[in-house]
Amino acid sequence: MHTHIQHVSYRNLGWDTAADLYLPPNFDASKTYPAIVSTHPIGSCKEQTAGNVYARALAEAGFVVLAYDASFQGQSGGEPRYIEDPAIRVSDIRFAIDYLQSQPYVDTERIGAIGVCGGGAYTINAAMTDYRIKALASITGVNFGRLIREGFSQFNPVAALQAMAAQRTAEAQGSARHVINYLPDSVEAGRQAGMTDIDVLEATDYYKTARGQEARGATSALFSFNSAAMGWDAFQQAEVLLNQPLMVVIGDKPGAFGAYRDGWEIYGRAASQHKEIVVAEGWSHYDLYDKPEPVALAMAKLVPFFETHL
Repeated sequence: MHTHIQHVSYRNLGWDTAADLYLPPNFDASKTYPAIVSTHPIGSCKEQTAGNVYARALAEAGFVVLAYDASFQGQSGGEPRYIEDPAIRVSDIRFAIDYLQSQPYVDTERIGAIGVCGGGAYTINAAMTDYRIKALASITGVNFGRLIREGFSQFNPVAALQAMAAQRTAEAQGSARHVINYLPDSVEAGRQAGMTDIDVLEATDYYKTARGQEARGATSALFSFNSAAMGWDAFQQAEVLLNQPLMVVIGDKPGAFGAYRDGWEIYGRAASQHKEIVVAEGWSHYDLYDKPEPVALAMAKLVPFFETHL
């Protein structure tokens, strides 16, 4: 028997959220199941790693899993498009939990959350103030606030904020929106531009080739709205508020996006009485997106973790 996928939508604040609901083999709507919210990376969509890899595998293990498109991205509503605002992304997780709690086959006291890359850090942040999340896992999680203050602004966040302010002023006065792409068009183009970092090149290999490319996983962002992330820290108050069981999965090949560093940081800072860190030795950030061997290593830990704590 195989996992069943239902395409669903539900109301967020003033727009609809598009989602895929992954149901276990032999699903019986008269029974109740533990459920998990799966949050996609920055510039991604529900059909990519958070859905077709982790949501599918967790559903096969017996969980109901909801993989959704972030507001202003993918098939979800919201205008203008391509907004990447951490507060909104965290709010999306809350609405996903609302939806799961409205389903009669979901055990409302057994809801967990998982996220990949930026989605992992959004999941951590959401869990700190939404205790409906009973257990959570971060897969190669990246603190987007730190990343945009550092590498994404070339370590000059003040200059970046000034440029964003000028662009938003221009847009408010009628100029066209400035949509940036986080990645080069191809690995070859990146190398020709002098890019050598493992995360940038492997991200391009995932998002810009048949390996992971999806029409709605645009790897794009509205430049003028990125200022919202500059003052945000995914891990703020983790020493006090992050109390749920936590699993952090990282590869041991560090890259510029910082998942290795962020993984160890949140593992150390979390107040959780039960916390685990899983280091996939010999594997990188983007290997954990879809490569069978590192994903299998992660799932061998994730399934018993959620079975124990949900």
